Amino acid sequence: MNAEDTSRFVRLRVELVLEVHDEGEVTKAALRRLAADPELPAAERTQAEGAVTEDTAEALAYLVDPFDLVSEVPGVELQQASWSSERIDYDPDSPDWDLDEEDGAGDEEEDGIG
Repeated sequence: MNAEDTSRFVRLRVELVLEVHDEGEVTKAALRRLAADPELPAAERTQAEGAVTEDTAEALAYLVDPFDLVSEVPGVELQQASWSSERIDYDPDSPDWDLDEEDGAGDEEEDGIG
């Protein structure tokens, strides 16, 4: 496949599992970020403050911004992003959490790794 046949768009999939040690600190950080956002309308701010106060997963979703992850990468521009968070039961020793298994055997070749 030559350069003309290859799309310049790349989908980057990232899955993170975070262990929260201090829910209060996460909530405070999300509230600080909300307070510092001058473009957020008052009604949306109130709704967001309620959501991040009630649910640590919502607070994390507000704090983790895909644009922040790629904004310093030279030569790329974020075109679209979506993300969510949820509480999960996590057992790092369980085979269900083997991230390599989830991708499938042929992905390395598709990604140009193998």
